[in-house]
Amino acid sequence: MTRTIVASATKEVVIGFDQPFCVIGERINPTGRKKLAAEMVAGNFETVKKDALDQVAAGATMLDVNAGVTAVDPNATEPDLLVKTLQIVQGLVDVPLSIDSSVSAAIEAALKVAKGRPLINSVTGEDEKLEAILPLVKKYDVPVVAISNDETGISEDPDVRFEVARKIVQRAADYGIPAHDIVVDPLVMPIGAMGTAGKQVFALLRRLREELKVNTTCGLSNISFGLPHRHGINAGFIPMVIGAGMTSAIMNPCRPQEMEMVRAANVLNGTDPNCHTWIMTYRDHQPAASGNSGASAEPPNGNGNHAASAGRRRGGREARMARTGRG
Repeated sequence: MTRTIVASATKEVVIGFDQPFCVIGERINPTGRKKLAAEMVAGNFETVKKDALDQVAAGATMLDVNAGVTAVDPNATEPDLLVKTLQIVQGLVDVPLSIDSSVSAAIEAALKVAKGRPLINSVTGEDEKLEAILPLVKKYDVPVVAISNDETGISEDPDVRFEVARKIVQRAADYGIPAHDIVVDPLVMPIGAMGTAGKQVFALLRRLREELKVNTTCGLSNISFGLPHRHGINAGFIPMVIGAGMTSAIMNPCRPQEMEMVRAANVLNGTDPNCHTWIMTYRDHQPAASGNSGASAEPPNGNGNHAASAGRRRGGREARMARTGRG
């Protein structure tokens, strides 16, 4: 069974088909967050600290750490900023970290100070990227996220994306990197722009599991991009994508509805033995008041209507079963 091991200084996490779904907290990322980007440039890491603590408290298995402040030259500034951010985060929490950067020098600088066994996020199928990142994966003996695009861009054809993933796995093997240290991102397309996006990724995940035998991840919220009430789509997508074979996702653990779906999928997949995590998380859960549900309240006995109606329901079911020969 494929197992990808990541670790902090004190905690080891296994990503695998027989393991609880790995939630990689996405919040420490200034992309699209102007306030956070400005704070980080100014040397203010209060939001970073809050996001780290909040995500772990919400149930994140590990945290993604990104310091890509695009308003400045990333090659000049990102290595030092990523190192500082990483050191702050690993000093606050004990979960493993994902080093997230498109700058090779920043990744290596962070690897030099990272404790445990972090995940590199990421490498693509572009030859230049493979030649820059795979030697670091081998040198520091860490796993890496492999994104299924190459010099031609992101293909809408899932077969092309699968072949890019195969290329990365094979090229990694040339460096002596085993397939269990490759976590493939098959690239989730927005369902609002491509109606087959869900079916595509489900089929891709099965192939990646059965043919390449690799663990997988994705940017979970990509599926709902551009749609209203995105968190409803995300929550519905989670158990389906886990059922298809995905073993981790970069997502926001501070969304209770989405984390509830992760935990429910773990229960139903058998990766939450004896429902322990579910029970410990929700045993004191109080559902929100829903107001008038529209259902009439019947006394349990009173004039006997409740028992009579129950009897009618049983009788109706028995009659249907008898008519179909299944009584």
